[in-house]
Amino acid sequence: MSLTVGVFALQGDVREQARAVEAAGCAAVPVRRPEELTKVDGLVLPGGESTTMIKLSRVFELLEPLRAAIQNGLPVYGSCAGMILLADRVDSAGSPLEETIGGLDITVRRNAFGRQVDSFEEDVAIDGIDGGPVRAVFIRAPWVQELGPGATALGRVSTGPGTGRIVAVRQGSLLATSFHPELTGDGRIHEYFCDMVRTVTG
Repeated sequence: MSLTVGVFALQGDVREQARAVEAAGCAAVPVRRPEELTKVDGLVLPGGESTTMIKLSRVFELLEPLRAAIQNGLPVYGSCAGMILLADRVDSAGSPLEETIGGLDITVRRNAFGRQVDSFEEDVAIDGIDGGPVRAVFIRAPWVQELGPGATALGRVSTGPGTGRIVAVRQGSLLATSFHPELTGDGRIHEYFCDMVRTVTG
């Protein structure tokens, strides 16, 4: 069965995510409207600016349909800003955010690793991903400050000031990473997500 994965296309690195989804074996389509959301088997929330993404979701009347779709079990992968949007809670000690889409039982800290100039790359071992560590690109990235009982940590950074911090997490049909796998040419995260979509859709 051919699977279609939507890419939230109101803001963020939409083209890069779409290419990664296609390379992983799923068709990729942009999602900007509620009616487009109803036609996909899974969804990617890309990296971008989380405050802008929430505001535009409201303007385009997509925020509540996104929440409903997640509650109804739609598989969703959030990368960087996408992780922030999926989090149930944002740490007020970091850069605050008035609201999120929610679904993941985690607390995130925005811009946890620093500003744009503090961007870095690191190899991160991810549970469930074979073939060795994933090359992870962190750009103004969040980390998981607190992990609720409903969520499972899949990967942590092993060097630098963020040593030990959770940067990949899964809860049921929801997957999130602090980093940008679509920028490295390593398609294993997107392949993992497409496998999740296949499992959910049967």
